[in-house]
Amino acid sequence: MRFIFKTSYAQDIRLARHGGQVFWYGLLLAFLAAAPWLLPEYWLAQLTFVLIYGIAGLGLMLLSGYTGQFSIGHAAFLGVGAYTQAVLANAGWPFPLAMACAALLAAAVGVVVGLPALRVKGIYLGIATLAFGFIVEEVFARWEPVTGGNSGMMVNPPTLLGWTIDSSESFYAVCLVTAMLATLGLLNLLRSPTGRAFVAIRDSEISAQSMGIHLARYKTLSFALSAALAGVAGALYAHKLQFLSPDQFSILQSIDLLLLVVIGGLGSVHGAFLGAIFLIAMPQLIALGKDWLPDAVGQAPGLQAVVYGSVLIAFVLFEPLGLYGRWLKVRTWLQMLPFYRQGMFKRQKSFQKSDRLK
Repeated sequence: MRFIFKTSYAQDIRLARHGGQVFWYGLLLAFLAAAPWLLPEYWLAQLTFVLIYGIAGLGLMLLSGYTGQFSIGHAAFLGVGAYTQAVLANAGWPFPLAMACAALLAAAVGVVVGLPALRVKGIYLGIATLAFGFIVEEVFARWEPVTGGNSGMMVNPPTLLGWTIDSSESFYAVCLVTAMLATLGLLNLLRSPTGRAFVAIRDSEISAQSMGIHLARYKTLSFALSAALAGVAGALYAHKLQFLSPDQFSILQSIDLLLLVVIGGLGSVHGAFLGAIFLIAMPQLIALGKDWLPDAVGQAPGLQAVVYGSVLIAFVLFEPLGLYGRWLKVRTWLQMLPFYRQGMFKRQKSFQKSDRLK
């Protein structure tokens, strides 16, 4: 087991706690950078989707995992970013400028949703965001001069300084750089006073308010930043699919994003990308498993929904910390072998004194 003795304040603000993390993250970055030459085109496309969903997962993780706000309509922000990017890209705007506008418009919509949501919490906030998702999907379907309605709209390839990004390798590089910047930005945000205020609101709103944290301001800011990250993911999503229709941003997409953060691990940046890997890999595993199942089960139309629901129930009951929480336990088991003892990770429920006032 590794013990870290801190001898300076600079060690507290480093992103990497020790040299081992630098080595493993550097190895991961090297693999991701070499992926266009190591992976076939199909798996490179799947990895691109992992990066896109990971950025969207970072946004929802900030809102739900770090601020404690519940959202079942996050696909609406993804759709706002996607359609904004599509309209501006088709109008000939440069890719970075169009993506910045997509993020800003999604953030503005997030503020509009966050202000009324200040009066509700818990399941009622989830219902409010769910209703917002239905409204946005209907707007996409009815606003035909801009979105193309249910007929959909094509999306032109992104352009940057006169260079058209039309190959899968170049677009993967754009998604990788964007995901890295989003991750580093979120990590630095969480270390700032704003990030600590988000975590304080998640743990106990009464305690946070007693420390002088303005609940309305920080909740609205959390909605705006979360929506902005979803808008960036939506901009990349539009160019990856090259065709948009309103049914791509339905309640099912919102549930997929919620599955992403819950199964990946609420309250961890790693969980956003682990959940994205699960979300992309699970349909592939289900398709492979159909060949081994009886026809009555393998060809059933609701097989994927049953598998997703079963996996979610299993994680909620047996591993609430998600895939990242399971990895932490496995890592601790390996570090403490052979001194690991049974029941070390037994869940215990503890309450703060202020929680009884909720």
